Amino acid sequence: MEETIGEPPTSAVLLDHCHFSQVIFNSVEKFYVPGGDVTCYYTLTQHFIPRRKDWIGIFRVGWKTTREYYTFMWVTLPTDLNSEAAKQQEVQFKAYYLPKDDEYYQFCYVDQDGVVRGASIPFQFRPENEEDILVVTTQGEVEEIEQHNKELRKENKELKDSCVSLQKQNSDLQAELQKKQEELETLKSISKKLEETMKEQKDSWKTELLQLKEQSQKMSSENERMGVRVDQLQAQLSTQEKEMEKLVQRVQEKTEQVEQLKKENGQLFLNLTEQRAHQKTLEQTVEEMKQQRTTAAKKQQELTACLSLDGYVGGSLKKGRDEGSCRGAAEMNLTRNHEVAGSIPGVSSVG
Repeated sequence: MEETIGEPPTSAVLLDHCHFSQVIFNSVEKFYVPGGDVTCYYTLTQHFIPRRKDWIGIFRVGWKTTREYYTFMWVTLPTDLNSEAAKQQEVQFKAYYLPKDDEYYQFCYVDQDGVVRGASIPFQFRPENEEDILVVTTQGEVEEIEQHNKELRKENKELKDSCVSLQKQNSDLQAELQKKQEELETLKSISKKLEETMKEQKDSWKTELLQLKEQSQKMSSENERMGVRVDQLQAQLSTQEKEMEKLVQRVQEKTEQVEQLKKENGQLFLNLTEQRAHQKTLEQTVEEMKQQRTTAAKKQQELTACLSLDGYVGGSLKKGRDEGSCRGAAEMNLTRNHEVAGSIPGVSSVG
């Protein structure tokens, strides 16, 4: 396989996935004579935008991918894509790089993504022979040729009309394709970012997994220590439960004692109440006795005064009679006071 300088961008995209109508090849000969340069003429459709690394290759008919080119030439980017002249382009293949056999070949326009955008009719590289020269010998043949040419022109017109329609469809498809390509580029960019994010996340997960493994080992050791500690605490709990049972029993006993003490205290309170009532009665009695004692003292003083007066005024009989009477009354009162004082605990005799 012959090559020019540099390798063109190719792809493994199959023939069925190519778009041949975006670039149209013009004035393609049935055959090219070996030993001479070959000029390839092509037209860019309305919505097709050439790029810097687009190229035109010569392929043997029957090719499947763009990697099967025989030779190629880089395309020339037009200065103004909006002009009609910019749509008509050409490249020239040098004779040295052209095929030397008489197989059928075709021109193919390949973009920088390795996708075919146009393909020519097949042609050969062979010398010109007599079969290629048309000789008109009769008027009838001329008329027949003219009729055939007329039919061909009519067919050509129909084909041109069809080509215009196809070009319009191709333009719409090209616009849609351009949109899809932009979406694809966006998706590629998003995919790349996602891959980078996933890689970072994966690395982070690996680090986190190692940390979790270390933590798990630490937790296992800690669980073993906690198991021993739990056994110790269970033993302590069992001991404390037994002590608690004893304490509860003691509390019950103390509660019963308190209840008994409450009952005794209530009884004592009743007794104290009774004693207070009795004491109040005694206090009243003592008060009465004090009053009686005061009365008795007054009477004794009266008796004494009476006896003194009798000694000065009366005779001995009268003195003896009155003295006996007064003395009897005083003794009676004193005796009564002693009896009352003796009935009250803690009260001494009146003298």
